[in-house]
Amino acid sequence: MTPGLEADPDLSYADLVDLALPANVVLKAEIRKAVRLKPEEAPGLPAGRARFYIEARTSALLIGPDLGESTRFLADVPLDARGKPPKRGKAPVLVLARTVPERPGELQLVAPDAMLPLTPAREATLRAILTETAQSDTPPAITALREALHVSGNLAGEGETQLFLGTATGAPVSISVLRRPGQPATWGVSFTEIVDSAARPPLPATLAWYRLACGLPRRMPERANISATLADRRIAAEDYAQVLADLGPCLRKRATP
Repeated sequence: MTPGLEADPDLSYADLVDLALPANVVLKAEIRKAVRLKPEEAPGLPAGRARFYIEARTSALLIGPDLGESTRFLADVPLDARGKPPKRGKAPVLVLARTVPERPGELQLVAPDAMLPLTPAREATLRAILTETAQSDTPPAITALREALHVSGNLAGEGETQLFLGTATGAPVSISVLRRPGQPATWGVSFTEIVDSAARPPLPATLAWYRLACGLPRRMPERANISATLADRRIAAEDYAQVLADLGPCLRKRATP
């Protein structure tokens, strides 16, 4: 985890990944003009928020095409206890958006709240996420636990559980959990066709961690457990629960509409 982000009251690592994945433009900017829209000009606006027309000056482009020095977009901002929007002035912001075809300089935020106050921790974490997403072997989204199979070894307490996952791209992903007599169970994930018993768990605050922690079902579907015996099925379920516990929760803090 990037130092400081764990103390962020509004955003978690998973929140930033949620916003970064659909964005084809991510930039740092300074707000130059902010005009609050009237209620009739902001259909679907959630309670406790105000919609603004924003004009901003780009200070750094993290990803995306060259937009020039200025850009414009609509953004929803939370209101304080008095129903007032925050006074941002020319405070720097992070903008996660998509380009608008045939409208140079105009952006559409990937989410109404995807204009974020800039902090060093948020910027550092976002840069790390964007670096990972640009790689050719980016871990795919997990869609299902397809099969879970435990096979006992020759010794008491020995065995291996293999978990085969479904993905949005069809790319293979598997988890192997190894049990040895008198030792804690160990596990690892493989993002290739090879079921690698020497694989390791993903590091926290990485895309691999995000894909597993935020994509795996919180309980093993009964139909997925194809172990041969009742005892093996029980162990497979225990091993799956251990994987989830080791990953930890997919924490999200955004107050999404």
